[in-house]
Amino acid sequence: MQLEKFTYDNKIVRNFGIATLVWGIIGMTVGLLAAMQLFKPAMNMGSQYTTFGRIRPLHTNAVIFAFVGNAIFMGVYYSLQRLLKARMFSNMLSKIHFWGWQLIILSAVITLPLGFTTSHEYAELEWPIDIAITIIWAVFGVNMFGTIFQRRERHLYVAIWFYIATFVTIAVLHIVNSFELPISFMKSYYVYAGVQDALVQWWYGHNAVAFFLTTPYLGMMYYFLPKMAGRPVYSYKLSILHFWSLIFIYIWAGPHHLLYTSLPGWAQSLGVAFSIMLIAPSWGGMINGLLTLRSAWNKVREDVTLKFMVVALTAYGMATFEGPLLSLKQINGVAHFTDWIVAHVHVGALGWNGFLTFGVLYWLLPRIYKTELYSKKLAGFHFWIGTLGILFYAIPMYWAGFTQGLMWKEFTSEGLLKYPNFLTTTLQIIPMHVLRSIGGALYLIGVIAMTYNLAKTMLGAKLVANEPAEAMPLSKVIIETSSSDKAWHRVLERKPMKFMVLSLIIILIGGMVEMMPTFTIQSNVPTITSVKPYSALELQGRDLYIREGCVNCHSQTVRPFRSETERYGEYSKAGEFVYDHPFLWGSKRTGPDLHRIGGKYSDAWHYNHLVDPVSMSPGSIMPPYAWLTEQKLDITTTASKIRAMQTLGVPYSDGYDRRANDDLKVQAEKIALDLKENNIKVKSDREIVAIIAYLQRLGTDIKANKETIPSNQ
Repeated sequence: MQLEKFTYDNKIVRNFGIATLVWGIIGMTVGLLAAMQLFKPAMNMGSQYTTFGRIRPLHTNAVIFAFVGNAIFMGVYYSLQRLLKARMFSNMLSKIHFWGWQLIILSAVITLPLGFTTSHEYAELEWPIDIAITIIWAVFGVNMFGTIFQRRERHLYVAIWFYIATFVTIAVLHIVNSFELPISFMKSYYVYAGVQDALVQWWYGHNAVAFFLTTPYLGMMYYFLPKMAGRPVYSYKLSILHFWSLIFIYIWAGPHHLLYTSLPGWAQSLGVAFSIMLIAPSWGGMINGLLTLRSAWNKVREDVTLKFMVVALTAYGMATFEGPLLSLKQINGVAHFTDWIVAHVHVGALGWNGFLTFGVLYWLLPRIYKTELYSKKLAGFHFWIGTLGILFYAIPMYWAGFTQGLMWKEFTSEGLLKYPNFLTTTLQIIPMHVLRSIGGALYLIGVIAMTYNLAKTMLGAKLVANEPAEAMPLSKVIIETSSSDKAWHRVLERKPMKFMVLSLIIILIGGMVEMMPTFTIQSNVPTITSVKPYSALELQGRDLYIREGCVNCHSQTVRPFRSETERYGEYSKAGEFVYDHPFLWGSKRTGPDLHRIGGKYSDAWHYNHLVDPVSMSPGSIMPPYAWLTEQKLDITTTASKIRAMQTLGVPYSDGYDRRANDDLKVQAEKIALDLKENNIKVKSDREIVAIIAYLQRLGTDIKANKETIPSNQ
């Protein structure tokens, strides 16, 4: 029997592994800095570039796309070659993929603190970077499928199913969610507005978690866990059921992020129903993993890599049970906008993604260096301090979330809000945020210890850059297996393109059913005649609000609860957001909702609150925005912004772009004069004037009476 000799490319695996370590430390350090600002805002060091609003998206992008992203590519490039018995399709494409991805991450590190953001959660990067992501993702796809086509193994193993589903789904999610109209080199407006934009964003946001943080990691679990344990996967049939049911059901669940908003009720109900159904396939994967270890528990006690995997699978099971639980309306009404969601997300991120990554790194890197891990004791220390870090992080955040949800809704026996001042709740949970930061610091110490351990491991040996291997060519494999199992799935596993197309069709069904009616049936987003486009100054102020990342702390949607209408005012209607490109409903209330803030306070109050928040709200954890009084508003972009809005269907009058700045100056002068009457001297051309104009506009287009609110709202 003639075997073909070839080599595995370990250098690209090593490169992605090192990038995982480096970006992990950077991303988690930024996260710790952001966490500390929630009880000590001075931790931004007085800089406009390090405020919570600007570095929070930097943290999420760094840990998701830099730390987890590089870990995915490390795991895929290692396992794919060995499962297919083939070297990666192209060394050049591998290099382009690696360096292109690092440059994309670096661009995020530069642009997000500078305030270049779209405000879409987990998709904040502006349009030129979105294009770069598309190109590099395509490079990855070509490299992956090129390797599949030159394989020496007839059947595609279960891990590769998840890799294929990840590639096609992330491509669809990214393209659909990135429909933007460029205004300038680093500024764009989303084509979607209001409710439509919210639906697209959370269809993307939820499924970015599903198909970037979950499916590729399940693929890695199916490959690395049996390798570590020396046992085959518990059930092949369960893996089939797990895969197809997961990718079909997951794509429908996004609307559960928008419960009690002005999203159509049928879309909310679909999201809830499919979220509940998600428990079955999610736990199917967890059970398949844990049962793979059932005869290897003695090894678990001795092998630290398996300890990481056990905790990772347990955290995955907890997070995928809690997600459907949080989609129940009664629970969501208490939990949404609170730190409960932060705890839920980080059980998955720190436990599932983090610990599985650590287990793979400890197992993989010594193997491609053909050496032993430098220190098993140090790895054990990392396991225990990391576990302790998760507990110190999650438990206080759960406590804080329960406290927030209950305090916001509590009434006195006289029927009045017991805590009408939002700040009361914020001050109540500050000790929990201190404990959360301690947990984050412990977790980061563990990652630093791992980096040292692995660095010593690599420095003490030499990388086997081109690892020798041999296998029969595919033509001979086909001849020898021609009489093998004829089951439908075994046949499908031999046809990668059909597998990819079927996966694509399955994930498209849910998205199309949810979004098409909202986009094509006008009555799903009724208009309100009193709602008018933003003035030129308000539009500029809105963009400054986005630049400063205010949406990371403040929501802009009042839910139809008595507790919220008592505190904030009339609940929000779909028709109020038709000119909002993008929507700014937010996902967390570190501060109060702002949708009805317009006219509630004077211009002077807003000025003082922005310059010195504590002077207006004693104990506030909001940082001062003094630079807004110093920086001149850039009005050279006004005309292009108005024209862009007109292109998107916002009904500004013909030629308004040419006189927009005249209107802007008149409104700005009026606000500056009002401030002067309150002994506040500020030039009318400063950024703070534009933000005040925007805040004073919020929620003022409708009045709470039956004449202005359509019956079908």
